[in-house]
Amino acid sequence: MDADGEVAMQTDLRERAGETSPSTRPESEGTRGSASDALGEHADELIDELRMLRRPRMFVISGPSGVGKDTVIEELRQRYQEAHFAVTATTRPRRPGEIDGLHYYFMDPAAFAERLQEGEFLESAVVYGYQYGVPRGPLRTALGRGQDVFVKVDVQGAEAIRRLVPRVTSVFLAPESMSALLQRLRSRKSDDPEVLMRRFGTASCELASAPDFDYVIFNESERVESAVERICAIVQAEHVRSRQPEIHL
Repeated sequence: MDADGEVAMQTDLRERAGETSPSTRPESEGTRGSASDALGEHADELIDELRMLRRPRMFVISGPSGVGKDTVIEELRQRYQEAHFAVTATTRPRRPGEIDGLHYYFMDPAAFAERLQEGEFLESAVVYGYQYGVPRGPLRTALGRGQDVFVKVDVQGAEAIRRLVPRVTSVFLAPESMSALLQRLRSRKSDDPEVLMRRFGTASCELASAPDFDYVIFNESERVESAVERICAIVQAEHVRSRQPEIHL
């Protein structure tokens, strides 16, 4: 349903609700019973149509490198097992413990370039010398099935998605301090010192993008559960909005 159709449905709901207002004229007991039954039937129809206003939502989780996006996503997977979690394609090498098809689709540059040319990515970017892209097809399929979609991307990718799909809900994960972020980057032990400091410098710039997001959540060290709970509250709030426009990819 497009925006015009949604407005029309909500207008119809309001008008029909007005039609069910009880009359002030005196009525016999039988008439009152019939009117009551009709009122209940109209109200039940309105309730059913209100339930139909619910739409699957798309949540973009982003933030600087080292802020804990992967950890938060893993926790959300446990909370929302019926949702679809996007798997990003990348040309970077696989890190220890990462599983192809679960954490990322690991591709060689030629395969990635072919997919890119065919328009298969919702967004793509070069980050620290490697290509990243979010496949469009699985997201579209999941939304069509009525599933919520969670997408984890870097800040550059999140900005691109918000431009292409303005109705997404975007969440920026922020560190409690830059010293804590630097400690996290060092603890990963997956980058040489030069790359690590480049990531750290980029993170400082990316923090300036936080106000462009719908929500900002601080992911404090040893308190990931708190950040996850706040994101769950956001998901719940988005699902009870009176206006839930469809998301088109």
